[in-house]
Amino acid sequence: MTGLESIASAPMWAAFIAFVLLMLALDLFVFGGNKAHKVSVKEAGIWSIVWVSLALLFNAGLWWYLNGTVGAEIADRKAIEFFSGYLIEKTLSVDNVFVFLLIFTVFQVPQQYQRRVLIYGVLGAIVMRAIMISAGAWVVSEFSWILYLFGAFLLYTGFRMLVAADKEPDVANNPVLRFARRHLRVADGDHGGKFFVKKDGLRYVTPLFLVLILIEVTDIIFAVDSIPAIFAITTDPFIVFTSNMFAILGLRALYFLLVDVADRFPLLKYGLAMVLTFIGVKMLIMPWYHVPVQASLIVVAVLISASCIASLYISRSKGSKLS
Repeated sequence: MTGLESIASAPMWAAFIAFVLLMLALDLFVFGGNKAHKVSVKEAGIWSIVWVSLALLFNAGLWWYLNGTVGAEIADRKAIEFFSGYLIEKTLSVDNVFVFLLIFTVFQVPQQYQRRVLIYGVLGAIVMRAIMISAGAWVVSEFSWILYLFGAFLLYTGFRMLVAADKEPDVANNPVLRFARRHLRVADGDHGGKFFVKKDGLRYVTPLFLVLILIEVTDIIFAVDSIPAIFAITTDPFIVFTSNMFAILGLRALYFLLVDVADRFPLLKYGLAMVLTFIGVKMLIMPWYHVPVQASLIVVAVLISASCIASLYISRSKGSKLS
């Protein structure tokens, strides 16, 4: 990632990667993230607060370090870039939650097994995001015009989301799922939280493993949208990577926090679509006007807040009419 200018030194990269590995190890082996367990809204809320707090503490630490080494101006700019990038990634990850919920519903996965699927989904997402961010950083450093292509793609994606906001993807007929069923031995039926089982000396994958494949593919698809979006905020690979990682690490807690209230935000997808459209326009007009990061932050916050408030108003109005 040396093609683009970054404020991070090699020790900073090493320290952050060590932090991510430590948090994953704690999640897996200390807090039992790979075990069957039904996550309550209270537990999900606590973990969501933990992950958001860690992201904010990291941002404060980054500002403090940069303020003492390269000056207040750069420290302020990088701190705002991180917070804006984190907010955008966190916002766009809400769409992942809706699709995850649909996948688990179609496959009738009990809540106590969803936690295990998502922790391995997070592990795969971290690896894939690291690869995609590295590739994206290299492409941007070699071909700066690619940012305009990113902008056009985000604009197209935003319009597509607006048109198809009320349509649910056909998970059962997903081509990846059909390919997996054709090329893997699938042991139908309930096998608890297992991804693999043995029958007659042969290893079979379980339906839960197919769910994991769909979760991983879903994250790759969403990464194609979210990674170009953050390059509209900053081209610093360290800021792109760290904001992405914090959003992913908090994704599982966000899912369990929203799973019971997802139907209360019917307009949120429109808000997400408008965020992508705004970012796409921002990237396309860069040769003539550079939208300040602070302004982008305000626009994204207003779009998401407005869609959430409007959703709650509509849900409450429908509830009062039914009563």
